[in-house]
Amino acid sequence: MSVTTTTEYVEDVSPGSGALPPRAWYASSDSSSLSLNGTWRFRLSRTADAEGDSFAAGGYDASGWAEVSVPGHWVLQGHGSPIYTNHLYPFPVDPPRVPTENPTGDHLRVFDLPGDWPADGGAVLRFDGVESCARVWLNGTDLGEFKGSRLPHEFAVGHLLRPAGNVLAVRVHQWSAGSYLEDQDQWWLPGIFRDVTLLHRPAGCVLDFFVHASYDHTTGAGTLRVDSDTDGRVTVPDLGIDVPTGEPVTVPVEPWSAETPRLYDGVLATEGERVPLRIGFRTVELSDGLVKVNGRAVLFKGVNRHEWHPERGRALDLATMREDVLLMKRHNINAVRTSHYPPHPAFLDLCDEFGLWVIDECDLETHGFTEQGWRDNPVDDDRWTPALLDRAARMVERDKNHPSVVMWSLGNEAGTGRGLTAMAGWIRDRDASRLLHYEGDAHCRDTDVYSRMYASHAEVERIGRGLDGGPRRRRELPLILCEYAHAMGNGPGGLADYQRLFRSHDRLQGGFVWEWIDHGIAHPGLGFAYGGDFGEELHDGNFVCDGLLFPDRQPSPGLAEFKKVIEPVALTGGGTEGTVRVTNGYDFADLSALSFSWSYEVEGEPVGSGTLPVPPLAPGESAEVELPAVPAGAPSGEALWTVRARLAAGTAWAPAGHVVAWGQVPAAPRRVPSVVAGARPVAGDGLIRLGPAAFDARTGAVRTIGGVPVTELRLDVWRATTDNDDGAAWQSDPRHGLLWRKLGLHRMRHRLDAVEAGADALTVRTRVAPAARDLGLTTVYRWTSDGDRLRLTVSTVPDGDWTVPLPRLGIRFGLRAADRVRWYGGGPGEAYPDTRAAALTGRWEADVDDLQTPYVRPQENGARIDVRWAELGGLRIEGDPAFLLTARRWTTERLDAAAHRTDLVPGDTVWVNLDHGQHGIGSQSCGPGPLPRYHLRAEPAQFSFVFSAIDGVSSTTL
Repeated sequence: MSVTTTTEYVEDVSPGSGALPPRAWYASSDSSSLSLNGTWRFRLSRTADAEGDSFAAGGYDASGWAEVSVPGHWVLQGHGSPIYTNHLYPFPVDPPRVPTENPTGDHLRVFDLPGDWPADGGAVLRFDGVESCARVWLNGTDLGEFKGSRLPHEFAVGHLLRPAGNVLAVRVHQWSAGSYLEDQDQWWLPGIFRDVTLLHRPAGCVLDFFVHASYDHTTGAGTLRVDSDTDGRVTVPDLGIDVPTGEPVTVPVEPWSAETPRLYDGVLATEGERVPLRIGFRTVELSDGLVKVNGRAVLFKGVNRHEWHPERGRALDLATMREDVLLMKRHNINAVRTSHYPPHPAFLDLCDEFGLWVIDECDLETHGFTEQGWRDNPVDDDRWTPALLDRAARMVERDKNHPSVVMWSLGNEAGTGRGLTAMAGWIRDRDASRLLHYEGDAHCRDTDVYSRMYASHAEVERIGRGLDGGPRRRRELPLILCEYAHAMGNGPGGLADYQRLFRSHDRLQGGFVWEWIDHGIAHPGLGFAYGGDFGEELHDGNFVCDGLLFPDRQPSPGLAEFKKVIEPVALTGGGTEGTVRVTNGYDFADLSALSFSWSYEVEGEPVGSGTLPVPPLAPGESAEVELPAVPAGAPSGEALWTVRARLAAGTAWAPAGHVVAWGQVPAAPRRVPSVVAGARPVAGDGLIRLGPAAFDARTGAVRTIGGVPVTELRLDVWRATTDNDDGAAWQSDPRHGLLWRKLGLHRMRHRLDAVEAGADALTVRTRVAPAARDLGLTTVYRWTSDGDRLRLTVSTVPDGDWTVPLPRLGIRFGLRAADRVRWYGGGPGEAYPDTRAAALTGRWEADVDDLQTPYVRPQENGARIDVRWAELGGLRIEGDPAFLLTARRWTTERLDAAAHRTDLVPGDTVWVNLDHGQHGIGSQSCGPGPLPRYHLRAEPAQFSFVFSAIDGVSSTTL
């Protein structure tokens, strides 16, 4: 074999050469297969042509090469570094050319055939995913090359196989012409990252096949027809079906839906092979201007899902994919958009099995061309159309037999052009049983839904009311927010407000939160790394960490909020006292699979509980359900009914008793804490004593309360800005974090104006203001006591021209020791004004360390909302009105300065914030900011706290 360094194919706009036509993917059959996953020899070169292809021949000595795991990415295995960009190409934009500095990985695997490998027939070598361009040799024969990183490619290799010593060589280039089509807001991670498999192909084997399984909701009948390139028979024992391929048969069936994912096991048998089938009967249509499945309109409660593992990147195993699906189901998620490429095919098997609607998205994004006004965009250049059609075909043919897939998406953020229209035409001709999606098609010429990203609440409502204008075809289509509620850092805010709109207008058929998981890379020194942590010359920082899961797949508070907001049963106060209104929000299922319970709680303590009879309401139905009598002997105090809907029996995705939905109904109001001002301030020894407290006589600063040292208690308006505070320029919403810093709210100065010891109060008058500005907050602290308890009333009046809301308004102080916190209020997790739906009112307890939310980039976090009282550090604190509680072992300033979790080192003081209010969270890291009603406006305010020592409790335990 000659030595060559030909690399023209790298910059060829074609999809490649030598690969077989795309076909349906299936996981198993009775034909033999051999996984070639495992340890491969590996050599990295700086350029595409640095090495010849002599390594592909038998007898090549690669013993000195490194080793890598396949599936895997070489940059996550010690060879080079990952790169993160949102939309900027990390190379000069000169399509289809790529840099000479093109990291190229030569992969080598020598394998033997199993002893029972059949001697007859052929064989196919399948690659399920390689980024971004690969050239393949088997036993010295050049099989071809391919692009399309997240798509399968197969090669006929039966004539080349040997019983032993087969040499499989794969050259992978990081950059290629295909890279221009794969600019998808993710890490650039070259390598063979999905499975490599050798498949025996006996004579008469199954080639391509298409399972058509429709459902007639008016008759309850399903019609099955399996078209196959190889003649055979289709059997479905549970339905009594045994018919030739290509012949339709209609029988009564249970339909498939995301709520009731009924699958029938069948077999496609040809002369040479038997392939298991999992058949779901369902019909998808655009009817009456709505997306309907089996005759019913559906509401998508979805997430966008990039494939990610913090150590293996996009090389996911089945257990990780299963974990994702189970987490989605347990959090009431019913839909997935496969952003922005087809997922590992096993993921779609799981969606079929457990029940998730899927928008399957093509491996296409050319977002970086926005930098030049879409000039030279490949999707509007006929030279690239064969590559686009190849990508569309490989997606559709691979995934066409999955009932979970209800829409094909042409791609994402690729502008507009003739290539996209060609893709849409090809898909419609091949598969008329599904709808087409593409957000970039603003006039909906090629699509069946009006898709938007990050539309504001106001715009969504206008569209829901039919007041959006635009072309007539678009006005007749349903709206789907293919991306909304950007889940970056603390947030997203405003989910409940979006969901109210979705429920209010039929045309609004839901949306997909961006996104499922933070793409942090496990790093020994940083915790999780993000863009810029690997020395990239261009990067987009922690914008890659914008998920509802942390990189280790621990749910964020945002996921708990989303679960609550989209719960399929609404449990609210009834129309009359003593009742709860139950509404079935499912699209297909009644409530027979759920059991309901009640709990009567006084001051957060349960005093009675039981089951609640609820009729098996049909989808959309409501009923007023009578609550039981108040338990005899229940104490007085604030009381609530808590009603929960649980799984009555275990399912494939959760055990019996799993909470699907809950609601709380007020029964008795809260008693506001009262302190009669009876104690007098007494001065002496440089201190002023008032009831259980001692103050500095000169400054009026509190020193101790009930013997507990208190440090630096004063007004606080600053929070460590969130990703949404710092935000992005978005329509008319200002970037509040930047405005706050410009105004100087992170460096407020406290001027003492007066310390006044009166007959029954100690009053401290101050002005709190930033340097270099003429505005501020006139702040008065008024302390009173009844001898045992101490009341602080804080009054603030803004002066000057305040044109921005405040980040927070409350007091902050330090406690020397406070390991545990108990509170009565919202919990168990953090909550803010527009992220509070999941806050369940009750009694809670946690370690201070466990109150922190471990965002990959540290920022404001951990507030508990609607707190009536809290106990920590030997103190009990009651609020009038209820307050937000935050406690952490570092100051806000240190939190604000941290870039990674590892920058936060606990100190000796626990810093406590008691907030009268905080600014909302919003979604402005990419979408809209908090709605105006969640702004914390600078206006006169007054709030109080009552402090008392906890008798017999050491300050080191609380």
